[in-house]
Amino acid sequence: MNSCNFREENLSGTIINYYIHCKRQCWLFAHRINLEDNSELVKLGRAIHEEKQTQEIEIDNIKIDKISDEYLTEIKKSDADINACKFQILFYLQKLKKKGIDRKGKLEVTEKRTKSKKIHIYELNQETEQELNDTKKSALELLNQEKVPAYTRTNKCRNCAYFLYCNI
Repeated sequence: MNSCNFREENLSGTIINYYIHCKRQCWLFAHRINLEDNSELVKLGRAIHEEKQTQEIEIDNIKIDKISDEYLTEIKKSDADINACKFQILFYLQKLKKKGIDRKGKLEVTEKRTKSKKIHIYELNQETEQELNDTKKSALELLNQEKVPAYTRTNKCRNCAYFLYCNI
């Protein structure tokens, strides 16, 4: 019998991002095995937010970096996994849409080393919303599994806060 009981209201933008990025990271984070407080890369990301003087806006279980009349903006330190960021933004856009707030999504990527800035724009439409709904359903199936997904090492593992945990 499955003892996990994750439902849609338990999902967050971070969980959706991690689901796209790494199923194991997603499961561990959602099950409150949080190793990110010790990660230098996570600390760097927080520093970028502080440098940008971002004041996060909390709505239900989401934290939005910035919102304007036209855009919901998410700020990241790297474009290493654009697709994961895209789904995180789509998740936020859908949450706002359910509250009657329609926006486009903007991803601002500030590469600290090169000081370059990239902008990606996303819109919640019928196609992207269906992709998001499918992703949420699959993420919930994963999170309701009793055991952590098996570890499969990839190139993105070396910069992950869970790297040591997965390699014990």
